[in-house]
Amino acid sequence: MNYAKKTVRDVDVTGKKVLLRCDFNVPQDKETGAITSDKRIVAALPTIRYLLEHGAAVIACSHLGKPKNGPDPKLSLEPVAVRLSELLGQPVLFAHDVVGEDAKAKAAALQPGQILLLENTRFEPGETKDDPALSKALASLADLYVSDAFGAVHRAHASTAGVADYLPAVSGFLIQKELEVLGGAISDPKRPLVAILGGSKVSSKIGVINNLLEIADTIIIGGGMAYTFSAAQGGKVGESLLESDWIDYSREMIAKAAAKGVKLLLPVDTVCADAFAPDAKSQVVKAGEIPDGWQGLDIGPETVALYCAAVADAGTVIWNGPLGVFEFPAFAKGTQAVAEALSKTSAITIIGGGDSAAAVEQLGYADKMTHISTGGGASLEFLEGKELPGVACLLDA
Repeated sequence: MNYAKKTVRDVDVTGKKVLLRCDFNVPQDKETGAITSDKRIVAALPTIRYLLEHGAAVIACSHLGKPKNGPDPKLSLEPVAVRLSELLGQPVLFAHDVVGEDAKAKAAALQPGQILLLENTRFEPGETKDDPALSKALASLADLYVSDAFGAVHRAHASTAGVADYLPAVSGFLIQKELEVLGGAISDPKRPLVAILGGSKVSSKIGVINNLLEIADTIIIGGGMAYTFSAAQGGKVGESLLESDWIDYSREMIAKAAAKGVKLLLPVDTVCADAFAPDAKSQVVKAGEIPDGWQGLDIGPETVALYCAAVADAGTVIWNGPLGVFEFPAFAKGTQAVAEALSKTSAITIIGGGDSAAAVEQLGYADKMTHISTGGGASLEFLEGKELPGVACLLDA
């Protein structure tokens, strides 16, 4: 995939109506509907401000949640419009539909320097089906399409890719940075390139492991997926998370890494517990020697030392997936130690969204990382080397 795409700086936006795809899929309080984190709204501000300051009329759109049967008042973007208005310090108009009469009238009347937010794009059944009729209707509201929702670029939806069939399409600053940092790490990394892969399942990381075996110097395995690799080496994993169907695959990956000269680091010891609970009784055992009735919930101290040493002299580190059950303080030590080691290295450090981003933020190391991706699923597919529909549709630089 070509990562060099045109951005808002490469086109004249003055006097243009710009359809801006944002990622306003914000977390909300289940009872009150109040926005519990406005991070994603804040992340969109640089592109929005640039467009407004350069005389564009901005028609912003986004999805929110997964509405089941059409419009759902609990998933309306109206609270986002209120918060966006507070952050921008200017009114944000709101359309109570996506391409209906209200949206059309408000978009037509919109003046340069003004911003309108459309209702949740997923209230339209054609959104997730990439329906050309919906794409065309959305495109008819504007002169230019700007994509700035990296968290959604792995989906071929009407508002993320389809509209680019009818409008010139460029990236906003958020996607530009993701493409520069992630794209650079994949296509021309500062070496050694170390990839840390954690999380619960090998099955969710197959493509990533396969792709990284072609480009990485060292791959570090942790989290629940490590126990499938341990079983592949004949180890005892007790009640630990285990994907029996992926044992052969894990064995193949160990052999492939050896054949390619890629260092594949697996845990040498494990913190195991007698239950999956924050206050469970725990003990440290050698990897592959977890007693019956016990389950591995974190990497052990020897593994921590091994992994921290591996990132100390890295040129680039890509991290996707926590190394233990970091939500339980007693089993967050491995993830915390590696995050701390990354905070002290001079390497380019890239955190691949999702749980890894949540972990470094929760543990207080977010501001010490070079880049924290805004897309969990998107950054994962990026690392797999897949073509992302919402990026492929943008004009090449």
